[in-house]
Amino acid sequence: MKIKFALLACIVLLPLFSFAQSSITIFSEDGDKFYLLLNGQKQNELPHANVRIDGLTQPYYKAKIVFEDKAKGDIDKSIPVNDPATNANADVVYKIKNKDGDMKLRYFSAQPVQPNYTPPADVYVMHYGQPAPAANTVTQTTVTTTQVNPNTSMNVNAGGVSMTVNMPDANMSTTTTQTTVTRSTTTSTSDNGYSQEQPVQAAGCQYPMDFGSFKSAKETVEKASFEDTKLSTAKSILGGNCVSAEQVMQICKLFSFEASKLNFAKFAYSKTTDKGNYFKVNNVFDFDASKTELNNFVSNGGR
Repeated sequence: MKIKFALLACIVLLPLFSFAQSSITIFSEDGDKFYLLLNGQKQNELPHANVRIDGLTQPYYKAKIVFEDKAKGDIDKSIPVNDPATNANADVVYKIKNKDGDMKLRYFSAQPVQPNYTPPADVYVMHYGQPAPAANTVTQTTVTTTQVNPNTSMNVNAGGVSMTVNMPDANMSTTTTQTTVTRSTTTSTSDNGYSQEQPVQAAGCQYPMDFGSFKSAKETVEKASFEDTKLSTAKSILGGNCVSAEQVMQICKLFSFEASKLNFAKFAYSKTTDKGNYFKVNNVFDFDASKTELNNFVSNGGR
């Protein structure tokens, strides 16, 4: 009887072991963006600095890291996706490290699989085996303009009065001009709340810097020796990037003077993705006058 029960338990549990899955997260320590290939299958059509792949059923995968910056070269490495201590399915994290100009992929950590894992907003997530979303969808719009050539004009003298009369041209022709406008967008899909590729924005801000990029930007500002240099560096970073209200707060905290914090907070407002949360930036100020000035600035639409 015990043997039958044990056999039945094995039959019931077998599907659970067969469908056990792991996941890997690969992030760049310095915020370098990259493409990830697993067993030759491309996982992201746009480069990211923090990539998570779940639904992995094999113990090892051949990983290839292709950096957006071609000068950094590629990384080819077979990586285990189980906990190295127990060999059980796990959420395994790998780190990309720049070691004297040589890019290395290193094991970082592992933890038990989390069934209801919710990734941070700055992590790109892909289910292994699904095709990566298309990077760009191109839409072309043709606008046709028809222009009628001018009528023939002639001078007529009537009763000593000279006037110009437009006469229809028997050989009147039309000119047609076609203008093609091309718009490029990125397909954005979502599965179980997981974020996928971001749209290409022609103008405005919808997405803040990802974790790695912001970490690198923050360190750059922090390394500046003088307050003015910190402020100009922070502003230059926002020339090509967008931020969240939380990221604005973190950068403001790097400044020593209230005036610098207020200056940057005003400058960053137009580059902030979640303007509805901008009231939180007031927490970085020591004086009510600064808070009032920023509130008035925001209330006037950033003017």
